Amino acid sequence: MDRDDFRKDYIQLIASVREYVEEQLQLGFTELEQNEPEHDSPYADFDLSALTTDAESCVKCALHETRTKVVFGVGDPNADLMFIGEAPGADEDRQGEPFVGRAGQLLTQIIEAGMKLKRSEVYIANVLKCRPPGNRNPQPVEVETCSPYLIRQIELVQPKVIMALGSFAAQMLLDTKTGITRLRGEFHACNVPGLRVPPHRTPPVIMPTYHPAYLLRNPSAKREVWEDIQKVMAHLEQA
Repeated sequence: MDRDDFRKDYIQLIASVREYVEEQLQLGFTELEQNEPEHDSPYADFDLSALTTDAESCVKCALHETRTKVVFGVGDPNADLMFIGEAPGADEDRQGEPFVGRAGQLLTQIIEAGMKLKRSEVYIANVLKCRPPGNRNPQPVEVETCSPYLIRQIELVQPKVIMALGSFAAQMLLDTKTGITRLRGEFHACNVPGLRVPPHRTPPVIMPTYHPAYLLRNPSAKREVWEDIQKVMAHLEQA
């Protein structure tokens, strides 16, 4: 091919590309679409029973070395309302059930006395399924490793509302670093990375509020939590 032929083909190619781009702009496409491969969760086909069994034998992070029991979740597997905290404490670690210590007793009072529901009518879980030593804050690697269990729990329960108890739960569910004081009191769109919602379902909304353990240390904040609870109950009545 001589230089004139090459130049002619090159000009034709540029013209074809320009024509294609103009057609796409007319159709409303302004950005290139990048299709990233989807990575299915290893628990995509698990029901709650299989998920619990898998979690009970989990050794994916160092927390399995110090736990007594895996604290998976408890309550109605078809609940409209789900509570999610950050991690088990000492009482939960001993009993294998979330929110059974002093903070858990306060949460039960909120559910039963404040919301007029039975504890068995809601679903309760934590971001982490194993207790961090000394009740320290969850580490990022622990949240990343354990969150697929919680994501699958949400998919299976399909709640209408999730109350995120404390900063760690709220930040994980909303994929944000904003603190609980700024997040609480308002409904937020669920922004859990990797969460799959059936076509016929609406994603749950998130209501962040203070953790019951915080309320034990700061009783004056109970009023704000009560305001959050009233918003949740009104939403559930309309849903």
